[in-house]
Amino acid sequence: MLEKSFMDVYDKFKLHFYRGVFERVREREGSLSAMEVFSLEIINSLGRPTVGQFADFLNISQSNATYKVNNLIKKGYLDRENSTKDRREYHLVLSEKFYGYQSLMSSYEKEVMERVKRRLPKADVDKFDEILAIMSKELMPECE
Repeated sequence: MLEKSFMDVYDKFKLHFYRGVFERVREREGSLSAMEVFSLEIINSLGRPTVGQFADFLNISQSNATYKVNNLIKKGYLDRENSTKDRREYHLVLSEKFYGYQSLMSSYEKEVMERVKRRLPKADVDKFDEILAIMSKELMPECE
């Protein structure tokens, strides 16, 4: 029962996200491909990774990752920022153009969380928040 309920919620979030991706992906110069959208989402979740960290997370070659990053920079969704520790290394920083796009994509999650807050007693919302934090910090080490 728990697994099915979780998968139902997870699938609905995924489907809403995918629909949003395909509504915004257009076959024209400068538009994002679905893979580029996923790459940006990964970079956002990794929080200012290096190209090497991005490549390692995806288990792809450094040259493949560099190619993807360069395309995203050309399209204006990503910037490079030199590392303060090693000037030869740089971090991937999402641009304002990305954040404008992301706000469109994340509005559904915010809407659902507002519905949760309206529908459930505060004690249940607090417990749900605690459970989600435990899941994220303790039960999903593969994504750290």
